Amino acid sequence: MKTASSTIRRTTSALAVLAAAGLGTAAATSAPAVAAPSWAPADEAAITPGTQMYTDGAQCTSNFVFTDGAANVYVGYAAHCAGMGAATDTNGCLNDSLPLGTKVDFAEGGSLLSSGTTIGTGELVYSSWRTMRDIGTTDENACAYNDFALVKVDAADVDKVNPSIPFWGGPTGIDTDGTAAGDRVYTYGNSSLRAGLEPLSPHTGISLGDSAGDDGWSHPLYTVTPGVPGDSGSAFVSEDGEAIGTLSTLGLAPLPASNNIGDLDRELAFAQQHSGIAGLELALGTEPFSPLL
Repeated sequence: MKTASSTIRRTTSALAVLAAAGLGTAAATSAPAVAAPSWAPADEAAITPGTQMYTDGAQCTSNFVFTDGAANVYVGYAAHCAGMGAATDTNGCLNDSLPLGTKVDFAEGGSLLSSGTTIGTGELVYSSWRTMRDIGTTDENACAYNDFALVKVDAADVDKVNPSIPFWGGPTGIDTDGTAAGDRVYTYGNSSLRAGLEPLSPHTGISLGDSAGDDGWSHPLYTVTPGVPGDSGSAFVSEDGEAIGTLSTLGLAPLPASNNIGDLDRELAFAQQHSGIAGLELALGTEPFSPLL
């Protein structure tokens, strides 16, 4: 499994007079409000957190839904899902990725290497891995744990989207203070290794606390059954439904069968700074969060 200065310093007196008189149309006219996306009903939506996503054959799981200032809709998943290296290559600053614009399918019923029935399409528009390589990021924690990408949903498929996490509901917001050892966490994986058996997708687990020395970028945890290949990118939320992070790696040492999740607050802030997507923000679930199995 694999973050203008103005060049106009004065106006002429004539322009100032026109603006004051209401004749400066550019200054007097405000931009029209952009309508928010209209979500599909949660029980009918085909594209949600927890949907299988296929990029150049490889399968991962979507985490959260995002919108921008122009009401475009995006689905998040792990940047390494579009990586071109081996499964053990986890340093996003050193590994190459598929180009932006690569087609991504939302699908069901496939395998780890071949999609089944396509239920929607999109294109890769942001990758933390590509971005960190392009801007020369050297922060070791960001390179290791900033594993986040965005797929823009095709306009024809936006009406199939709902931002609610299946089974659990939410997210209710973004967790900004990390996790403490013992905190309960909730997730919904959708690896094709589970053969589409939905009762196996909801998981709950326990945080092992923030990783020492990782500056809050990573949160190791154990779940009742660990995330497996194909679950990469899955959403993790807290006991109150706030988005904590996204599934990145399977831990082998020193905590065998644990998982590591990248911190969404940091991943999203990095994307807001470097993606060029204006107004990028998390879409809240339409369904209330219910932490009961």
